[in-house]
Amino acid sequence: MTHCTARRWAAPLALLAGLGAGGCAVNPATGSRQLMLISESQEIAMGRDYDNQVAASIGLYPDSGLQRYLQQFGARLAATSERPNLPWSFRVVDDPVVNAFALPGGYIYVTRGILAHLNSEAELAGVVGHEIGHVTARHSVSQLSKQQLAQIGLAVGTIASPDFERFAGLASAGLGVLFLKYSRDAERQADDLGLRYMRRVNYDPREMPHVFEMLTRVSQAQGGGRVPEWRATHPDPENRRGRIEQEVAALPQSFSGVAVNRDPYLRQLDGLVFGNNPREGYFKGTRFFHPELRFRLTFPEGWTTSNDKQAVSAVSPEKDAAVELSFAKEPTADAAAAAFLSQRGFTSGYPVRTSVSGLPAVSAAFAAAAETGTLRGTALFVEHGGAVYRLLGYATEVRWPVVQPVAERALQSFARLTDPAALVVEPQRVDIVRLDRRTTIEEMARTRASPVSAATLALVNQVEPQTPLEPGRLVKWIVGPALP
Repeated sequence: MTHCTARRWAAPLALLAGLGAGGCAVNPATGSRQLMLISESQEIAMGRDYDNQVAASIGLYPDSGLQRYLQQFGARLAATSERPNLPWSFRVVDDPVVNAFALPGGYIYVTRGILAHLNSEAELAGVVGHEIGHVTARHSVSQLSKQQLAQIGLAVGTIASPDFERFAGLASAGLGVLFLKYSRDAERQADDLGLRYMRRVNYDPREMPHVFEMLTRVSQAQGGGRVPEWRATHPDPENRRGRIEQEVAALPQSFSGVAVNRDPYLRQLDGLVFGNNPREGYFKGTRFFHPELRFRLTFPEGWTTSNDKQAVSAVSPEKDAAVELSFAKEPTADAAAAAFLSQRGFTSGYPVRTSVSGLPAVSAAFAAAAETGTLRGTALFVEHGGAVYRLLGYATEVRWPVVQPVAERALQSFARLTDPAALVVEPQRVDIVRLDRRTTIEEMARTRASPVSAATLALVNQVEPQTPLEPGRLVKWIVGPALP
């Protein structure tokens, strides 16, 4: 959770109204005819609006140098594409998962997680080129044209609807339309186009299969992941690796002068945050600590907890109750309570001024009409650190009498974070090390401290723990404290 206020996505109803104006067209990147109900100007507008959602919901990585590097890098590739005049944007999102994704209209994102696992500019070109391929082939808008018109309408309605936004953490659900699972044909096209674009800027195409090898290893090591995650939107990396190897083998065999640019890429990663960043909040069991915002909260035992950019929450095992914390937009607890309780479909008790752990607060019981029935709960608005926090405990009408004591105990646990040890936690980072002798990751791990295992160090360097590494080679080493 970070201290930012999500800007409500202004529903582009004009896009929906004009969908019928399109038709079939030949795609310049693929040469195939596509059913296209969304014009290029509408595509760009759609991407621009969703771009605001990405910044608010996932967050951009706060390193202007790295952002500038990726923008310049991606722009070189996009300039060689069949749609060079799109307003191409390339950004690093502050997410530890290994992923990259594209929005309509030329908005491309890579996570800091995937950057930490790539090992050359040629590999990065394969990833970014693939995402450019999704845009030039208009895969997302083509799929939306054919299959997702109803879902677009739903996403527009729910994101813009106060009924949907009344509970913290749910507004970002509209982003699901961004992470459509592409067909095998679309993935093959994007792979081929990525290979085309990386060759046009003279990167070694033999490096692209390494990306799929890395994705397979990461997936095996993690045993799954959360959305957005590469396997959710880019299926079967191992199968695609074999196909790309065949494509590369069929290319002219002269690869003289092609670039890999391993060292320049790795130098860009020096100091990159690795893994979850505890500065943005972390759990110890059911206790949640936020060093940057200086608060703590204890959630109910046995509930499933989650922390993202906009909210921290917990859901009951039966999934019929929740406790959520987010930022209110209003400047005072009184104003925040009034705004929340005045929403359509709400009934409430009279707001009561109170205090929570010595902090000024306003509390009120509420009931909210939902599609599946009535939700009942307690809302608590707390002023702390120049912000107003909105804490909600709620459940179905039947379950609320049982859940209420547990949920309200969680709300009342909100307090200032004063523990010095909790306030000074720092994230792990990537440290770029040049080897002065022949060694292995396994041998280095015995003498050089790292909070992660030798297996993880080998994974991010795309080697095995026992692989001999020659003197002069740059190696990614993870440094910092063990995460809480």
